[in-house]
Amino acid sequence: KPMPSSSASSVSGGIFDVEALTEKLAEVDEEAQDPEIWSDQDRAKKVMRRRADLQQQVATAATLSEAGDELEILAEMARDGDAGVDAELAATLDRLSPELDRIELTAKMTGDHDTANAFIEIHPGAGGTESADWAEMLQRMYLRWCERRGFDIEVIDQQPAEEAGIKASTLLIKGPYSYGNLKSENGVHRLVRISPFDQQSRRHTSFASVHVYPEIDDDVEFEIPEKDLRIDRYCSSGPGGQGVNTTYSAVRVVHEPTGVIVTCQNERSQIKNLASAMKVLKARLFELELEKREEELDKLKGPKKDISWGNQIRSYVLQPYRMVKDLRSGHEVGDADRILDGDIDGFIEAFLHWSAQQLAAEN
Repeated sequence: KPMPSSSASSVSGGIFDVEALTEKLAEVDEEAQDPEIWSDQDRAKKVMRRRADLQQQVATAATLSEAGDELEILAEMARDGDAGVDAELAATLDRLSPELDRIELTAKMTGDHDTANAFIEIHPGAGGTESADWAEMLQRMYLRWCERRGFDIEVIDQQPAEEAGIKASTLLIKGPYSYGNLKSENGVHRLVRISPFDQQSRRHTSFASVHVYPEIDDDVEFEIPEKDLRIDRYCSSGPGGQGVNTTYSAVRVVHEPTGVIVTCQNERSQIKNLASAMKVLKARLFELELEKREEELDKLKGPKKDISWGNQIRSYVLQPYRMVKDLRSGHEVGDADRILDGDIDGFIEAFLHWSAQQLAAEN
């Protein structure tokens, strides 16, 4: 249905005020042009991150403003009885709806870290080669999703399995609202298929866990005492060439109070691997601290009825029929190949709607 005339004015003001956002962006652009900013890397990162965020907001505000103006003109023409305007109005709504839906979903991402980059950890369940291969299929699905979005990917750690697949993988996804989108993937993913590794072509069920958590900004004060850490250095394994596999470049960091273990062997430099591992460890420990606070609040509010992250969240069935179904939102798609090729936006959107309904019910 047409956007009422009052909506256009609300688009041009409030949180999507194009003029105000453009002024803020101009201020940040001026700061970014200061030659002295690059002598302080922390400051430079904050300014460039703020600039990218404002650019996204300006683009969103401009889209809303243009859509509001266009729909208001068409609605006015319809009220005046112009012939043929109904078809043009319907076509315009069809054209604008996907982008407006995306903006609406982004507006639902109100968590403290939804705008942050995201770490993804993938681990196969029990089942040997079958599960290791499933874990690699999931990794490919997320990599393809990132390519569709134009997001940057940094491989923090990847450990190949002996026959096929991976034993573990940690990725850093860099893009607007990476965590806000990918937090929908937290949990256990189940695959049912005819195993390519079974000579008798029997149907197998495999499991893999996906853990998603936000990258923590450098300006967040979260100290890790050195006495709590054990750092092991060893030779990298898997592909990478003589320079990687014969030097002690791989790093394993153990946070002894919590038992959290982070490994990194992607870089040839031990220093770079240690820096990456510490970045991941900081994010993991910060997340654990937030979980403790949430658990304390949950005790005060009473038991929650929603599905916990540790439970199976989604099933991918390739045999005897083909379907992918999310067990939280109920969203399902028959084209499993398209989903495994990275087209998971429908599941992300369904999860965000489901989460909003859960939150509304709790409140």
